[in-house]
Amino acid sequence: MTKKTVWTKKDLLGLEYLTAEEIELILDTTRSFKEVSTRKVKKVPTLRGKTIVSLFFEPSTRTRVSFELAAKRLSADTVGITAGTSSILKGETLKDAAKNIEAMNVDVVILRHSTSGAPHLLAKAIEPSVINAGDGAHEHPTQGLLDIFTMREKKGSLKGLKVSIIGDIAHSRVARSNIWGLKKLGADVTVCGPSTLIPLEIEKMGVRVTNDLDEAIKSADVLNVLRIQLERQKKALFPSIREYINLFGVNKERLKNAKKDILIMHPGPINRGIELTPDVADSEYSVILEQVTNGIAVRMAILFLVTGATGGSPREGRKK
Repeated sequence: MTKKTVWTKKDLLGLEYLTAEEIELILDTTRSFKEVSTRKVKKVPTLRGKTIVSLFFEPSTRTRVSFELAAKRLSADTVGITAGTSSILKGETLKDAAKNIEAMNVDVVILRHSTSGAPHLLAKAIEPSVINAGDGAHEHPTQGLLDIFTMREKKGSLKGLKVSIIGDIAHSRVARSNIWGLKKLGADVTVCGPSTLIPLEIEKMGVRVTNDLDEAIKSADVLNVLRIQLERQKKALFPSIREYINLFGVNKERLKNAKKDILIMHPGPINRGIELTPDVADSEYSVILEQVTNGIAVRMAILFLVTGATGGSPREGRKK
């Protein structure tokens, strides 16, 4: 008999630090919570009495709103703080800000920060659970999990699944979380983009590298297309947007050689007409909006696990 995996971690800092069994536990828990969002009353009492604070020091729509909805659907109390409304503008350090929040007896701190490693620093400094909502170009674990959940939901087993990640790999925390998680679950991962946007020695993560978009598309069961992150680039890393579109933009013409059941994914926000043409983003291949839907369930599962919640199950509250 296989020993059941139990969640033992205080924090969720990255998929690099999870075992395959822990990732599978999150995915299985997500499946249970996804049903909650289909109910007429989208709420369970699982985290009643818990307080969750989100600290977002970078712009965000999907992740921030998704976490807030996840917490509220679990009946938690929520507080949202952004860079423009925090005392960090007055010179307070991130650690001091978090210690003051900790003194208010909160249970979870969700952090998005432009500095890689910021959630790790926080997790060592405070008792509440810390969830990484994106740190610099390092990791975005809940986005990686919702991408992987969507792939598993659509394709079944991830073992042997061929996933091509296209675009700005060098600056993408989403790419790194996807790679860590997918490789641990047995998928084959290819990264594709201009050589200037592919990190040196990324092959050590177990991925294949190509600069040929047609090759990456032809072999893929799933295409995960990334945004060009111009705001993170300190210098121009390709000649022009026009040239990038010609070489790496995904359009219907290039999909003619793709598998008939290929999935098109994108973590958002989409720069329509650059990395994806509108007819692909809105096509029958696209599961982009399903990713957004699944993001709420993934974040409900994470909040449930890191708090060690025992006050209610995903099934509690269902109408008889």
